[in-house]
Amino acid sequence: MKYRRVYIRGGTYFFTLVTYERQPLFQPKESIDLLFDALQYTTTRLPFEIVAYVILPDHMHLIWTLPEGSDDYSTRWRLIKSYFTRHYKQKGRAGVSESRKKKMEQDIWQRRFWEHLIRDTIDLSRHVEYIHYNAIKHGYVNSLMEWEHSSFIQYVRDGLYPPNWGEITPVWSGTQFME
Repeated sequence: MKYRRVYIRGGTYFFTLVTYERQPLFQPKESIDLLFDALQYTTTRLPFEIVAYVILPDHMHLIWTLPEGSDDYSTRWRLIKSYFTRHYKQKGRAGVSESRKKKMEQDIWQRRFWEHLIRDTIDLSRHVEYIHYNAIKHGYVNSLMEWEHSSFIQYVRDGLYPPNWGEITPVWSGTQFME
């Protein structure tokens, strides 16, 4: 199957990347730190701005804005994934299936990533909210202030969200309604 992607110079994109077979590779904090090292490594070579992100144990969502004159997010993702894989493997954590050996791949990432070109401010707002709500959506927390692997806390610090945005509050407790 041939994938067609939209490349717009200076574009803003929403991305989803998933680990191979949804392994919880980002459960330990050291793996998240390694991912941020990979992002830093890449941004020093091919700059981009991270607008919003969330890192969950088996997948991540990010929104990037590329610099004017650049549309090459694929190379940036290749650098991030290869940096992470190389350093993760050095710690003796990566296995390889026969299918992936033939293609010289590791059992860390799904083969492809999903991207969406952000069209306007409403589209951007919806995707930022989707990203920030993701930890609640997947049942990891009831309050987004509890999920440190997200840009949500920075958005709160910048005054863009109240700290209780998106919180799940119980409406029923046993036999009594909650106020």
